[in-house]
Amino acid sequence: MDSAKLSDAARWAGARPTEVFLGDNPSLRGVSADSRSVKPGDLFVCMPSASRDTHSFLPQVRDAGAGAAIVHSGSGLLYAQSLGIPAIAIEPTGSRFNFALGRVCRGVLGDPTAGMKVFGVTGTNGKTTTAWMVRHALLALGSKAAYLGTLGFQVAEQMEALNNTTPFPVELWSMLADAKRQGIEHLVMEVSSHALFERRLSGVQFDVGMFTNLSQDHLDFHGTMENYSEAKKLLFTEHAALSEKPFVGALNVADPYAAQWSRELPCRVFTYGASGAELVTEATDVRASGMTLTAKHEGETVVGQLLVGGLFNIENATSALAGLICLGYPLSDAMRALEKVKAVPGRFEPVHTGRGFDVIVDYAHTPEALELLLKSARGLNPKRIITVFGCGGDRDRSKRPKMAAAAAAHSDVVVLTSDNPRTESPEAILDDVATGFPAGAEFVRITDRPEAVAHAVGLAQSGDLVVIAGKGHENYQIIGRTKHPMDDRDLVKRGLGVHA
Repeated sequence: MDSAKLSDAARWAGARPTEVFLGDNPSLRGVSADSRSVKPGDLFVCMPSASRDTHSFLPQVRDAGAGAAIVHSGSGLLYAQSLGIPAIAIEPTGSRFNFALGRVCRGVLGDPTAGMKVFGVTGTNGKTTTAWMVRHALLALGSKAAYLGTLGFQVAEQMEALNNTTPFPVELWSMLADAKRQGIEHLVMEVSSHALFERRLSGVQFDVGMFTNLSQDHLDFHGTMENYSEAKKLLFTEHAALSEKPFVGALNVADPYAAQWSRELPCRVFTYGASGAELVTEATDVRASGMTLTAKHEGETVVGQLLVGGLFNIENATSALAGLICLGYPLSDAMRALEKVKAVPGRFEPVHTGRGFDVIVDYAHTPEALELLLKSARGLNPKRIITVFGCGGDRDRSKRPKMAAAAAAHSDVVVLTSDNPRTESPEAILDDVATGFPAGAEFVRITDRPEAVAHAVGLAQSGDLVVIAGKGHENYQIIGRTKHPMDDRDLVKRGLGVHA
């Protein structure tokens, strides 16, 4: 397509005449929100910020050759005009800024999502594992596939870390354009409820949207479960309606929200996960390192030997199969590809000890995820389960005692410790959690996470299983607003050294 003009961007943004200073109506070569990386002809975006007025970067980007700017206030527009920078003003009211910005990015970059299959997975638990499985199965099927989500952004071998599960529009569309340049055929991405509510995905054309399940999480942001579910539902209503592709919604109808949605969504729906669904599975011989999965779809029955274990991965593997079917692959091909997928980093990930007991590191950080994790651990028939967990700061406080109840109900020994305290007092967080332990429950409270992990490892005896929950793949701990290097897998090894 011909390069976009600022007048085109104004139209895509839905800007009123009073919100536009066209100047000489420049052509736009790219989009940037980082003043340090602006190239000549770029459209620079002054992202709204609580910490500073990003309009202050306008002189710097003008000198770097920016062709135009997007500002977020009337005063910002006047300031851009005084500097001779053509600009569009988008008020940051509700989700309008992200909604408009996504469409501008798509127009300027030529819509990278139009020429690839885009798979989006949302839900409280299982997003990362399902997306990981689908992407790696696609690779096994010979497709060039990329992943974007909690673990980062991965096109080839290297994983690029992200600040958010689903990035904000400029970063997101930059990654989409990069994927297109590298010839990506399938993009598999996690879709967070925050991103859906804030319209960060505006303009992305999805082929398949998947819903895994819904349980309590992020109520600090959404307020109520109803609001939380409605945010998730946007993938199957708003995004389905705005996609120019034949959209399919894959729903795990074992979840009551999905069962209800399957009867009322306006998009095409593919059901899985429960008796009577279009895809039904049954798992046997479930181990820490694998399982046998039998799948039935449209009269065909296929049996697969998977390399991922744990009870909760039955649902994740079924979700991945459903996703592959919705992307157009026959069940038999999908299962053969799924057999080659290995475990996700930090999800039911074993850490070798050589001491006669096992250690598993997992990201479970909701009551339901922790309960399912521990039930999967119990299914391995250990002598004792020793669980290490905490709760993150600046997040939903109401789930903290529920986490304690889940840990106590399914563990023999619990070590309560700090997770990512962020700006809250670690001791205050643990006080909240401790209220959920029933009378007589055996638990130890050790705020320092390295010390807590070492203590758990020191308690473990032959035949025991140590489960370290909450952080999984994360290689940091957030204290205040700073990320400090810390990896639970390394803490296990250090603990083994202490107790050599």
